Amino acid sequence: MFSYLTLAQRIPMDHPARQIRALVDRALERLDAELEKLYSDTGRPSIAPERLLRATLLMILYSIRSERQLMEQMNYNLLFRWFVGLEMDDAVWDVTVFTKNRERLIAGAISQRLLEEVLVEARRHELLSEEHFTVDGTLIQAWASARSFQEKNDPPAAGKGSGSKGALLLCDKVESATDPEARLYKKSKADKAVPAYMGHTLIENRNGLAVAAEASEAGNAAERVSALELLDRVIPPKGNRAPGFDVTLGADTLYQDEKFIEALREREVAPHVSEYTQESSNLGKNSLNEAERADPRRAISQRKRKLIEKVFGWAKLDSVLRQVKVRGLKRVDWFYRLAMAAYNLMRLRRLMPIEALAR
Repeated sequence: MFSYLTLAQRIPMDHPARQIRALVDRALERLDAELEKLYSDTGRPSIAPERLLRATLLMILYSIRSERQLMEQMNYNLLFRWFVGLEMDDAVWDVTVFTKNRERLIAGAISQRLLEEVLVEARRHELLSEEHFTVDGTLIQAWASARSFQEKNDPPAAGKGSGSKGALLLCDKVESATDPEARLYKKSKADKAVPAYMGHTLIENRNGLAVAAEASEAGNAAERVSALELLDRVIPPKGNRAPGFDVTLGADTLYQDEKFIEALREREVAPHVSEYTQESSNLGKNSLNEAERADPRRAISQRKRKLIEKVFGWAKLDSVLRQVKVRGLKRVDWFYRLAMAAYNLMRLRRLMPIEALAR
């Protein structure tokens, strides 16, 4: 009936979850006022937003595929109970109640705020580069079947499609019955088109931490459009920059587009974009000028590109973004940003000194 050890004492002091929770708790303390607004004043007692957020982070960190599996684990996993904030005798939430309560976090855009607050810790320990970045996008398979796609009742008119010069593509003509915002898309000609969204991430080049992220509908130009939006979030406008503030952006050949390169020049951002070789010249045209091509920092930016592949590799192979288990762009975007915050937590656990993580 009694135990001489508390739940917290059963978690080893050197366990990675203890260090991650310390970082999460600091971020949640700064978000306390915003989380307070998400509590429901009517109906049955709701699940605390802090616990909802910690539980969803567990799904990402431990690759738990469903809310039902998470509730099953929390019923007997003492580590999960401690991380979320439940005592050993507390009842585990109903799956439906958990899912409905989580909608309040999505409506409050808490994943974006958590991503920002986690970066506060990184900035305090000088782990971020404020000038040198890398951008890339990845395909996120939607929670929908290709068989659910049917012809649209009101497809766009000729010349107003998503293709080059307004050409109508397959995604303009069909729509999923289960997830209307998912689009049939493939990143290469050799792949099979699947219902998908696009995830976009901007990392800093010092330690490969994600400084901005968002999901969008899948499309040929989605990566370049989102890259500019992410960049505008993290760099100051041209007129507000300190002397010597020199921004660079590394990217692969998909970003080798005349309009995109020109947009970077307008923002006074050095385009360290990979160029098409003579063998791949049929895939696109290079748009860099001689000065940009000869920039010695460009080679460094290209070497740093592997850091962003580690982000996607962790999120899709070791976590839950290979096929996202939520529907609709707003939910996918919220979940994707939370996954990037979780990746930063994993990285910071290794980058920050142990004494800085102690509570």
